[in-house]
Amino acid sequence: MNITRSRPFGQNYAFVVVAAIFLALLAAAGARSAPGVLILPLEEHFGWGRSVTALSAGVGIFLYGMVGPFAAALMNTLGLRRTVLGALALMSLSAAASSFMTQPWHLLLSWGVFSGLGSGAVALVLGATIVNRWFVRNRSLMMGLLTASTATGTLVFLPVLAWLAQEGGWRPVVIAVAVVLAAMIPVIWLLVPERPASIGQLPYGATAATVEAPHKGMVTAALGTLRRAAATRTFWYLFATFFICGFTTNGLVGTHLIAMCGDMGIPEVQAAGLLMLMGIFDLVGTTLSGWLTDRYDPRKLLFVYYGLRGLSLIYLPFSDFSYYSLVLFAVFYGLDWIATVPPTLRLATEAFGERDAPVVFGWIAAGHQMGAASAAFLGGVLRDTQGDYLTMFLLAGSTGLVAAGLSVMMRRGHAVAQAA
Repeated sequence: MNITRSRPFGQNYAFVVVAAIFLALLAAAGARSAPGVLILPLEEHFGWGRSVTALSAGVGIFLYGMVGPFAAALMNTLGLRRTVLGALALMSLSAAASSFMTQPWHLLLSWGVFSGLGSGAVALVLGATIVNRWFVRNRSLMMGLLTASTATGTLVFLPVLAWLAQEGGWRPVVIAVAVVLAAMIPVIWLLVPERPASIGQLPYGATAATVEAPHKGMVTAALGTLRRAAATRTFWYLFATFFICGFTTNGLVGTHLIAMCGDMGIPEVQAAGLLMLMGIFDLVGTTLSGWLTDRYDPRKLLFVYYGLRGLSLIYLPFSDFSYYSLVLFAVFYGLDWIATVPPTLRLATEAFGERDAPVVFGWIAAGHQMGAASAAFLGGVLRDTQGDYLTMFLLAGSTGLVAAGLSVMMRRGHAVAQAA
């Protein structure tokens, strides 16, 4: 259902929409960070090995990515508001239901399947769709800000969730996540219209209305866009680098850092504080990345981001895990945790056009989550078989250096033809 009544602020209402979507993405990011907090409490309460919880996290991350392109297409067919409201409800219900789990398959179903399906619609593709609908000017800056909500979600939720886990075990964690997600439903319902035209406005910075071509069905649109994009080399470069992006961020560090610090005798709350510190610096770094992307060659920015990330991951297992070395890692790594998103979206928009870019970016983001799911599962397996995370971090750091090389091999070009 579209909102047709007028809203205040004229074109500046776009910033109200961004603020509401920022909060939704923040809440969803907090939910996606919860499995990293749950690993140790579930191991202690149920005796489940890390490969069990890592499998659940990996399935959730994988589905989160695979749903993305279909969610972007669904926003164009069923509607953005309906898609996001349904996704928030599904995530909240699955988190609440998990408070009754007693078997590993309960964890897999709630935090793997249902959470993954819901979170795929409240993710990077949502930010890309909002930015392309509501902004003509400052798109990269706004995308950087929305992307930074993931870091802010980590900043706000992880220390609280870690404290809840430390004081009360795993059950208060899942209940808290369910409540926060449910609270976001009225926020989106009240503040986010379907598109600027729904309230008689133009996108921010636009001087004339644009006429959108009619959209096909969800599956047809998602697969048709993929077919056109996959015929280009640019798509595969972006897909590969974003696979590595996921492999080196939420799949590895987001899922396993707290458990890795636990192996080194560092309490959960203190380890969550490191992720909080990363969140602070990533909020700055990703927003700054959006500003830089509006002004500089995005390929060169990606080269710097991936190169620095790879070096920081190689450094960590050889550090002494002292307070100062961990803070150094958190600051250095946090500055470019997901700073790669604004330049990646800009390259996708240049190559595939404004209408197809959100769906194409959804497929590229699917690559991100495939990489993250691989790292989440592989990290758990290597930890169980080798007793530490050394090999996993060296592997992840090396892939970061590979992504840096791939970034400068891309060509910038005009949008490919879009089907009417």
